Amino acid sequence: MQAYKFFSLEADSAVTHYQNLVLPRRIEEKMLRLLRQNRISKWFSGMGQEAIPVGVATALSTEDVIMSMHRNLGVFTTRKVPLYNLFCQLLGRKDGFTNGRDRSFHFGLPEYNICGMISHLAAMLPVADGFALAAKLKQEQRVALAFCGEGSTSEGDFHEALNLAAVWDLPVIFLIENNGYALSTPTREQYRCSKISDRAAGYGMESRVIDGNSLPEVIEAVAQARAYAIAEQKPILIEAMTFRMRGHEEASGTAYVPKALMEEWAAKDPILQFENLLREQGLMNDDDFERLKAEADALFLDELNRALDAPEPEFDEDTETSSVFSVSEPVLPSNGQQQDGEKREIRFIDAVKDSLEYVLTHDESTLIMGQDIAEYGGAFKVTQGFLEKFGRDRIRNTPIIESGIVGAAIGLTLSGFKPIVEMQFSDFITCAFNQIVNNVGKSHYRWTPPLNITIRMPHGAGVSAGPFHSQSPEPWFMQHPGLKIVVPSSVEDAHNLLYSAVMDPNPVLFFEHKVLYRSLKGEVSAVPKYEQLGKAKVVRQGTDFTIVTYGMGVHWALERAAKLSKEEGIEAEIVDLRTLVPLDIETVKASVAKTSRVLLLEEATAVLGPMAEVAAQLSEHCFEFLDAPLIRCSSLNTPVPLNRNLEQGYLPTKRLDAKIRQLLDF
Repeated sequence: MQAYKFFSLEADSAVTHYQNLVLPRRIEEKMLRLLRQNRISKWFSGMGQEAIPVGVATALSTEDVIMSMHRNLGVFTTRKVPLYNLFCQLLGRKDGFTNGRDRSFHFGLPEYNICGMISHLAAMLPVADGFALAAKLKQEQRVALAFCGEGSTSEGDFHEALNLAAVWDLPVIFLIENNGYALSTPTREQYRCSKISDRAAGYGMESRVIDGNSLPEVIEAVAQARAYAIAEQKPILIEAMTFRMRGHEEASGTAYVPKALMEEWAAKDPILQFENLLREQGLMNDDDFERLKAEADALFLDELNRALDAPEPEFDEDTETSSVFSVSEPVLPSNGQQQDGEKREIRFIDAVKDSLEYVLTHDESTLIMGQDIAEYGGAFKVTQGFLEKFGRDRIRNTPIIESGIVGAAIGLTLSGFKPIVEMQFSDFITCAFNQIVNNVGKSHYRWTPPLNITIRMPHGAGVSAGPFHSQSPEPWFMQHPGLKIVVPSSVEDAHNLLYSAVMDPNPVLFFEHKVLYRSLKGEVSAVPKYEQLGKAKVVRQGTDFTIVTYGMGVHWALERAAKLSKEEGIEAEIVDLRTLVPLDIETVKASVAKTSRVLLLEEATAVLGPMAEVAAQLSEHCFEFLDAPLIRCSSLNTPVPLNRNLEQGYLPTKRLDAKIRQLLDF
């Protein structure tokens, strides 16, 4: 890496640097006193590490995005975040940035280009990749910087984020605060390489080790890294050696740290180091230091006292539940309201492909990421030909990193893109579970704008693909707020609902049944039409009983209904849920009130499957309409077997006729 010179120490800059360094320390000292007085409940201390966040915020442009962590108070104070609101956030008050919905530094401020953490450490590193990719695609002279501790470098997201940044040549800085302990676990039990930064070579990226307690060295190193990342369009890893002088959080204490080690690092205190440098340079003396500390106190104490007296947030159920999703209307492409034109018959898979091609053509903020989706065209050839038409920037092959690519999608959508992620098989979504349920799903409720992310997944059994390529994972996500779940059953719905999912400002999990891809044909309009997600549809009128289902179950239901009508004159009404979240229970209730009998059909297993929720709602709200018990027909509660005979026995179709007869004979 080319050497640059950025840091110089003069009288004016010395004052500013010292003020920035001492302010978070004075705030922390006050917070620890409040903790001992039982006026606050918890505190994660960065005492002894202030040079790193202050140096980072000083060296970077205000346009650069920072993924902050627990001990990065100096990022917020150096970027001049309003202190009253910051203290309200730290105290869980109404005027905090999350309105009491999350604690401490679990928040972000888009206007300050700060992106907040979640408790699952290393999860924000892939998000930094997304911000960096956005900067690269927009040709902006900016970087993303992600903090992490030495402990979180053991997690999978660390590997996935660094590998993706290297493969995609992203202008991102990964900064490890190596403070000696992950809670109580020392570094000797965390890794065996001599330095964590040694790992960078394995990813093909530059790295360096710095004294994290030296403010000048941190500023110089980060400024150099920024210049390198922008000029070369490549990532870099910085390992900042420091020490945590307090417990992981105050309640845990530091009894596990040898006394001699505490004394050694106390002598390397970043404020003490900087004061000694200023004395040596003849720029300040002890009186100056005391004066600037008093000025720091004057800067924040009144704001802190205001925050201590600030009101608690008041609970309002409607406000809380309505904050999970954005209800803002989507901005459709300029020709998104075209006339239907002549209808045409296509396959289910072609409807998916056509809808994707439409959004890519008419909305330049869209792009697709996934394994083997470029030259190869995807495992099911949905994106075949897209690379030639839309280019490598928008049709992006990824390494095998389900978690990393979902994290990157967050950074992209917070930068104004509409990323579409293809999971090769829905079964592999387990590898991205944390990013989806804790980061994507919860973020809007906590602090972010709505995250316009669409995750497409081939799902379902019936093709003898065995236990790891045949599952129906859609119910796994129903209980996790903030995720819309769409499962189309028809060619028309595949066409329209996928377009609607991409246009919806909220995150959407879109499940496509593999059996339907090439076996089902249907008519679609010339262009896909936007529909509000969350509307069920009665796909067959009937009077004798209702079948509630979705996805592949609709076709099983239609087949049985036609047979019953022809052979016995029994007319089944079929309700296609279409979306599991939001769940349109009103349409279901209306049908049950009409027929008084209901069969709940699903390919997922009965235990906590989607129909368990439908059954609970019907039993609570439609009991007076029912002439028979609620009957569920589901797949067996076993893994999906490979052998075709075993698989057919696993699926609910094996029991469907008997379940219908049980319902009708009651």
